[in-house]
Amino acid sequence: MRELRAVIRDLREDNDIRQKAVAEYLGVSQQTYSNYEKGHREIPLWVVVRLARFYKVSTDYLLGADTGYLGSTNLSGKYWGDTTLHDVVYDLQTLNAKDRRDLLKYIKFLKDTD
Repeated sequence: MRELRAVIRDLREDNDIRQKAVAEYLGVSQQTYSNYEKGHREIPLWVVVRLARFYKVSTDYLLGADTGYLGSTNLSGKYWGDTTLHDVVYDLQTLNAKDRRDLLKYIKFLKDTD
């Protein structure tokens, strides 16, 4: 199981975000955030919750209880059935602007009705 500090570092680097930007979002100093990533300081639960929101992942993913998350960058992995995330992204990119907008509205509608 990967350590939380490594998970948050990898997420930050994968998204090309500087430590300072994450620290500002959390309302802590860059040094404090750096210490979280280095394992020099314990990461409070409120930080875990805020980081999950920031990266749009579950707290289970951050804590290693769930190896997959909705924001997975593994585009070749199976998303549903034989469809990969690459297939989904490719299909989205072929839609015209109006259809993309309508699709996003529909997704929001589905999320709001859960």
